[in-house]
Amino acid sequence: MTFDSLPLIDSIRRAIKAEGYTTPTPIQTEAIPIVLSGKDLLGCAQTGTGKTAAFAIPILQLLSERQLHRKGTRTIKALILTPTRELAIQIGENLASYGRHTGLKHTVIFGGVKQARQTDALQNGVDILVATPGRLLDLMAQRFVSLKHLEIFVLDEADRMLDMGFVHDVRKVIAVLPPKRQSLFFSATMPPEIVTLADTILHEPEKVEVTPASSTVDLIQQWVYFVDKENKANLLIHLLNEKKIENALVFTRTKFGADKVMKVLMRNNIKAESIHGNKSQNARQNALTNFKAKSTRVLVATDIAARGIDVDELAHVFNYEIPEIPETYVHRIGRTGRAGASGTAYSFCETHERKSLKDIQKLINKVIPVVAEHPYPQGQTPGNEEPKAQTQPSKPSATKARPRPQGKHQSAAAKETQGGGQKPKSGNKKPWYAKQKEGKKGQ
Repeated sequence: MTFDSLPLIDSIRRAIKAEGYTTPTPIQTEAIPIVLSGKDLLGCAQTGTGKTAAFAIPILQLLSERQLHRKGTRTIKALILTPTRELAIQIGENLASYGRHTGLKHTVIFGGVKQARQTDALQNGVDILVATPGRLLDLMAQRFVSLKHLEIFVLDEADRMLDMGFVHDVRKVIAVLPPKRQSLFFSATMPPEIVTLADTILHEPEKVEVTPASSTVDLIQQWVYFVDKENKANLLIHLLNEKKIENALVFTRTKFGADKVMKVLMRNNIKAESIHGNKSQNARQNALTNFKAKSTRVLVATDIAARGIDVDELAHVFNYEIPEIPETYVHRIGRTGRAGASGTAYSFCETHERKSLKDIQKLINKVIPVVAEHPYPQGQTPGNEEPKAQTQPSKPSATKARPRPQGKHQSAAAKETQGGGQKPKSGNKKPWYAKQKEGKKGQ
């Protein structure tokens, strides 16, 4: 199937062609006709499947057709709620690309920056609003945002909303939405809490599930290296140099860790930048722009900051640290292998991370192959499964016995074996307080 096979208007078809897209991804093939029909949609799709275009394209078409019959000032007709600033910006860029010939206006609002430019755009009138929950509620309280004319609501990355603690904010937004609306709900994973949330938003939805929940993209090759913590940086540098990797996204668990890895790479002449919540919005956006332009070779990121990263030709992802939440692994490696492209994910696993690795393999129903041959093998013998408990040998060990200490530092046990010092403790010896009671009893 091609985009020409979908029931798209000419203005959007031209924009898609200008972007170089000819074949829709599976979720686009299924979701676009459903949204165009006006039905609610429940989409279970991991990152990198073309999910944004699956709702952006039909929303632009629906509003473009409806605006022909409207007069007066622009009011917000579609709201796209997303968890992070980076993801909001990415969605805004897609709307600008696909909607360039429609005459529709959109704006993006998020926290961490001054609100003046955002409120100016809202007061000038917009058709589509892309927002993060906190800033949206703030501007609603200030009466810069009114949703009473809303026709389409999109909740994107619902599972990440849950992870980041935004569910209460999401419920506050839902409470003020017009009851008569079209709702689209997207999540990479579908835990019970997300299913409950979807039930409160959707009305008789069509379901689209392009891959099983929490499955990893088949085109992504996955490898795990067992390595001690102190050698992870050395292994990363070795792989970046040996495999001639053009660009890579490296995940760390903490903001401090992201900066630390970035500095190590820079000291080894590998151009790198870090992106995390402590960076200013401008610094994060500049780092992302440099990475997309390939002037920065390696981007080191925390999970929350990386959720909005969308790079078409990203072929390599490194899990510098194994995530504790198995679903996070799916999101991480979903940064590569996007929209049908191939990709490779490397994971560095130290001893205490093996349980997390097993949890990941249980979730994805796959044993990740181990790369045993590398310059920094783990001190403990590597193996992708927990080692079996060894039984106690019946014969005494053949290892050489330690010499007994001599002199004043000689142990009590050694003195006993030499006939001097304390007597061996008896197994049925009574405690001191029992002796005291017996003594009193005899007096």
